[in-house]
Amino acid sequence: MTTENKKAKRKFWKYRFNYEWIVRNIPYFLFLGILAILYIYNGHYSDNTIKDISKVSREIKELQYEYKTLKSEVMLQSKQSELLKAVEPLGLKPLTEPPYVLKDSVAGENR
Repeated sequence: MTTENKKAKRKFWKYRFNYEWIVRNIPYFLFLGILAILYIYNGHYSDNTIKDISKVSREIKELQYEYKTLKSEVMLQSKQSELLKAVEPLGLKPLTEPPYVLKDSVAGENR
């Protein structure tokens, strides 16, 4: 490249990026700045959302484990043999003969 071409290029760029051009394009620069701020905010927001989701999923897993443990304990304690062990100190015993059916003889005659 010759020196004349270099000078012509510099003059072109100086003419292109002068004060007037910058002032004319301030709204565009502001728009780009606002877009950059929104882009950064969106990145932070998505990071926080992902952290919250992973935290909630860990809590759900812990609650599922707790639920399964409690359910198995309740199933074990509701067995007849376990119930007998639990009520034995109260003096309760299982029935050895079938229950009686009580009938009201007066109510049966009025029907």
